[in-house]
Amino acid sequence: MLKQHLQLKLGQKLAPQQIQLMKLIQLHTLEFEEELERELEENPALEIAKEESKEDDYASLEETYQDEGTDSIETDFDVNEYIYDDEPNYKTASSNYSPDDEEFDNESLLTEGQSLYDYLMEQIHLVNINNEDLRVAEYLIGNLDTDGYLRREIKSIVDDLAFSQGIYTTKEKVEDILENYVQKLDPSGVGARGLQECLLLQIEKKVSSDKAVSLAASILRHQFDALTNKHYNKIIQKYDIEEEDLKDALEEISKLSPKVGGNFDTQTITINQEIIPDFVIQVKDGLVIPMLNSKNAPTLRVSEEYKDILTTYSHDKNSSEHKQAALFIKQKLDAAKWYIDAINQRQNTLLQTITAIVKFQKDYFITGDEKSLKPMILKDIADITGFDISTISRVVKSKYADTPNGIVYLKDLFSDSLTNDDGEEVSTKEIKTHLQEVISKENKRKPLTDDALVVILKEQGYNIARRTIAKYREQLNIPVARLRKEL
Repeated sequence: MLKQHLQLKLGQKLAPQQIQLMKLIQLHTLEFEEELERELEENPALEIAKEESKEDDYASLEETYQDEGTDSIETDFDVNEYIYDDEPNYKTASSNYSPDDEEFDNESLLTEGQSLYDYLMEQIHLVNINNEDLRVAEYLIGNLDTDGYLRREIKSIVDDLAFSQGIYTTKEKVEDILENYVQKLDPSGVGARGLQECLLLQIEKKVSSDKAVSLAASILRHQFDALTNKHYNKIIQKYDIEEEDLKDALEEISKLSPKVGGNFDTQTITINQEIIPDFVIQVKDGLVIPMLNSKNAPTLRVSEEYKDILTTYSHDKNSSEHKQAALFIKQKLDAAKWYIDAINQRQNTLLQTITAIVKFQKDYFITGDEKSLKPMILKDIADITGFDISTISRVVKSKYADTPNGIVYLKDLFSDSLTNDDGEEVSTKEIKTHLQEVISKENKRKPLTDDALVVILKEQGYNIARRTIAKYREQLNIPVARLRKEL
């Protein structure tokens, strides 16, 4: 039996304009340009203004629609809302970008390339090999990863050959084809099942009577664990050699590539991606001036042609075709207005956020010294701008700023804080900078352990635990002391 009842519940719904705005805010300059071009193609009612307006106040998007006395067609909208005599340009750009902005080329450079797979397949077809073995070799090549390694177990490949290719063979046979055909192809080291085998395949192709090459091959084959762990003394004792001999052998090993497939493009197209700054920050007479990259501030307006078409169709109230055309035009005009409004809000949000960041980190932008960075989290900027933390997060995501000291990734300006011995809050970025400097100046023959680094930083006023040192070291991609050791 059906019953009626009342129920109250809270819910949150986002308008299409809000969703569109959030998507636009998190786009960096290149993505934004692509999105803008796509919108211009999809919506003929939207166009780029040929002449820039002289208005500096881009915050207002409301238009004054003037009544021409035209009768509205019998639909659920008022045509007069979209028809007016003197339409000002929709202005989303202002003088808040540098007049000397560099014209960055936003077109990716595309060059033809060849994948590792294609390169190997060309070679294997030139080898004197019977048809069945050729099919196995082709299958092995198809299972190589982008670095040129065969990561799969041979047994699994044997099973796949039986089920998918109808080739019944043995593990020994597949290994023989791998070693005698696939691994003989260029580049040297392809088809290896691990780093040691990859390096060995390369060093063994160096036909040389050089002592260093021979020693390098022997070390890779018999003392690989000692090499990876940098137990140099153990290797010297094992071979009864001088330190200089080991240095020569290590130099030969350093010439080998751990990823032989790295020079090949797996997608046959190489894209040269350059960083396009989203913001330009200038320093003049002690003042830090933030501006938007001009490509983030396009000048858009509603198409004059579409307004004329709407005016024409609005006079015919009886034609169903004209009524439908008017409805279509209304949708495009609405979409154009929403999009222009979203662009304007995006620009305003970006400008307010970068202004707050510049104000907070003024000393850093003036000096360019990372030690001048203050502890700053998303909430700090959210409090200054009045925006939500999620909005600030979207703004700084994938965004870069062109500063007098180089291109800066905005997220790198944010860091937590720690209290030093003087009771002052310092940025973790500052501590990492000190840590990196200490490690760069250490004796590479006897690298500093994490415990030793704790003592040194404590002497500099940073009282942090060993596990924190280890965490910062990993974030800086600095290996442990044992792996930093050099002869």
